This record gives sequence, C-alpha cells and structure tokens, in this order.
Amino acid sequence: MHTKRDGAGASELTWFKSSYSSGEGGMCVEVAAGPTAIHVRDSKHAQGPQLAFHITEWGAFISSLRAEEFDA
Repeated sequence: MHTKRDGAGASELTWFKSSYSSGEGGMCVEVAAGPTAIHVRDSKHAQGPQLAFHITEWGAFISSLRAEEFDA
C-alpha cells in the first residue's frame, strides 16, 4: 500500500462501486484505476483520504479473494 499518489488526482479518477451495493446509506467502498495504482475510498467521505495499492498488490489481493483464502 502506498500513500503517495501515482500522479492522478482524485478528481481525475473515475470511481466505481460494486454492482452488489444497494446504494442505500452510503456504506460502500469505491475503487478507481490509475496508471500505476488502484485507489480505494469510503463513499461516505469521497473527499477524504484514499488508499493506493500498486497494481501488482491489488492483483494479488483479488486473486486471494477469488481463491477464497480469507475467512468470512
């Protein structure tokens, strides 16, 4: 995880929510792809802090999710 942005400001990113999100209550995580990082933020605080993960870190995380390597 990186705290430095990859050159793309938050206003330049296109943010997405899960299709499973109902949109009610604003309890969603939003994700945006930058040139070298995947950005994650809380939809309730869109102008607040965001996390940035290098694309290889994000890929490893998604692969682990698909392989069900995390306990629910």
